[in-house]
Amino acid sequence: MGSDETLVLAANQAFYDAFARRDLGALDALWAERAPVACIHPGWDALHGRDEVMASFGAIFRGSGAPAIECVAPIVHVLGDTAFVICGEAIEGAYLIATNIFVREDGRFRLCHHQAGPVSGPRPEAQKKARARPKPGMLN
Repeated sequence: MGSDETLVLAANQAFYDAFARRDLGALDALWAERAPVACIHPGWDALHGRDEVMASFGAIFRGSGAPAIECVAPIVHVLGDTAFVICGEAIEGAYLIATNIFVREDGRFRLCHHQAGPVSGPRPEAQKKARARPKPGMLN
């Protein structure tokens, strides 16, 4: 079956794969059925409830400008039956940072929240190097 981290990363990648294929049915199967569901697309107001969230993806898929998104450098944190992934999203020359929250339902990790927004500053590789050393005065 695999470790919880592996299962969460697989669910996370399935989300991006379904988005890339514009496969609303596959995307729908990834979202939680019983847990509360929410989503914040870049520049949008918060969406609450499964129906509202799925309708938003349907509208994005039907639009002419639905972007191609690539998940970059996902890092998973598992907290029992809940997990979250922080990752980058490379989108047609832009870069976003995203949080995807999963909850275990019926033995599977299912998405209950997605939020993505723009990043100012360097891409993740440079950010990791910058985080390795505290800035002067940060700990005072």
